Amino acid sequence: MSENDAVEGLRQVRESVRRAASDYGRDPAEITLVAVSKTFPAEAIEPVLAAGQRVFGENYVQEAKAKWPALRERYPDVELHMIGPLQSNKAKEAVELFDVIHTLDRPSLAEALAKEIARQGRRPRLLVQVNTGEEPQKGGVIPTEVDAFLEACRSRYALEIDGLMCIPPAEDPPSPHFALLNTIAKRHGLPWLSMGMSADFDAAIQLGATHVRVGSAIFGARPRPPK
Repeated sequence: MSENDAVEGLRQVRESVRRAASDYGRDPAEITLVAVSKTFPAEAIEPVLAAGQRVFGENYVQEAKAKWPALRERYPDVELHMIGPLQSNKAKEAVELFDVIHTLDRPSLAEALAKEIARQGRRPRLLVQVNTGEEPQKGGVIPTEVDAFLEACRSRYALEIDGLMCIPPAEDPPSPHFALLNTIAKRHGLPWLSMGMSADFDAAIQLGATHVRVGSAIFGARPRPPK
């Protein structure tokens, strides 16, 4: 994919977000576009940075650590979001590197993040991942356990939680999952809802998303790993 294609993809996605917000009576400024740059090298990201995008999502700590420090030297106002599963033993690096972590989903990770936040004095914004489809292969807290987990994050680990995130099952219509996440967030007074990707961010915006995570619609198909 050429530089121009990625910049045009960004322009089209921004316009689609703006149009969806308008269609559903929302202020486009309430919706943050997270450009998902996982698996793409720095040279593929640079044109999108040059076009003004500043919020990016990565899935892996080591990959982000390899490419973002140098990019941030040139673009210091970048906001970096961790949107993939996070191992507890990567909490130190995650707190150092990321501004927002979308995938808090278990007590051991809450404890590890709390320790690093206290040690480093740096507090990324935190979202709890909810496994709305209760899929055994997927991370996230199941819906019936979210209330107790949020209470533990706040009282036991002294973590401030900013919102919720979900990834609906691929085979399901996404809207019921987005509606469920919105309901849980409202019950707890959580302002951020990270939901919606390239194929379904319009429905997510309709149902209250504040952050949409869009990769392929901007950058194109992901590079395939070598065999």
